[in-house]
Amino acid sequence: MSTRLVSTIASSPARRCMDLKSPLQFKHITIDDIAVISRFLSRSVSRTCDYTVGGIYMWVHYFSYRYCIYRNTLFLEGVSEEDMSRPAFSMPLGELPLGEAVELLKRYCAENGIPLRFSAIPEDRIEAFKSVGDWDIEPLADWADYLYDAESIASLSGKKLSKKRNHMNRFVADNPDAKLRPLNPSDTERVLRAFYSWDDTTEMQSLTALEERDMTVNVMEHLERLPGFEGAYLDDGRGNIVAFTIGEVIGDTLYVHIEKMDHNVPGAGVAVFNLFVKDMLEKHSGLRYCNREEDVGDDGLRQAKLSYHPWAILHKYDLIGK
Repeated sequence: MSTRLVSTIASSPARRCMDLKSPLQFKHITIDDIAVISRFLSRSVSRTCDYTVGGIYMWVHYFSYRYCIYRNTLFLEGVSEEDMSRPAFSMPLGELPLGEAVELLKRYCAENGIPLRFSAIPEDRIEAFKSVGDWDIEPLADWADYLYDAESIASLSGKKLSKKRNHMNRFVADNPDAKLRPLNPSDTERVLRAFYSWDDTTEMQSLTALEERDMTVNVMEHLERLPGFEGAYLDDGRGNIVAFTIGEVIGDTLYVHIEKMDHNVPGAGVAVFNLFVKDMLEKHSGLRYCNREEDVGDDGLRQAKLSYHPWAILHKYDLIGK
């Protein structure tokens, strides 16, 4: 073999790629990183909650999220929503073509001795991933999002929502002076006092429920530092807070990250959801949908979400590289 041929082989792009260390260096996510991360979330063409500030920040500890920005593309590393013992990545968001982003993650995984796995990939992105690789595809049955038509929730019209309309009418009859008020940082202490007073120990039996409670408090205490977050609380007209909610609007979708209510007040849950969506429709002219996120396998939560008759259920999948 000639010296020239050996030199050509040694310096080929494929060989250089193999010799190079992965440029991806992940770091833990803190609230100081949220403003940077949020710039990339509008790149998600799907309406699943995993690619929102709330979907990331609220579950940063539960899913062990870390992030890296490389070539103006956001990479998120965490664990599978189905099996928290398995490292997994979210869908890359940014300027890099998907194929290049996947190749970078392959190199990173090879260096760290872990299989390449993507978690919570929206159903409408599966074909894009198939075009850049060969995958085993596993459905995440307990992690599908419930998507609703915002106008339908705001009006509660039609036969399908008659029970919800009755609950709303009951709440109004019992609390004729009730008002939905904007949730400001100055309201934090009062709202949290109400929240603690509603604490139902029967709902705190799972790790996800405990994590959600802790992150609800964390969000309340840092509300002014979370870009795009909007919230409201429901005052019964007698000085009592009976419900509160927090969400964010990205594109045409309102993501309701937090919705808490006093279960001893009939209709409080329906009222806060209905009034909040009405308020958001007035503030955001392009709003069309409302995402109330997953049921995490809880049958009671699943029935509650189905009772609003979702416009669509957004399925998600784990993709494991072959």
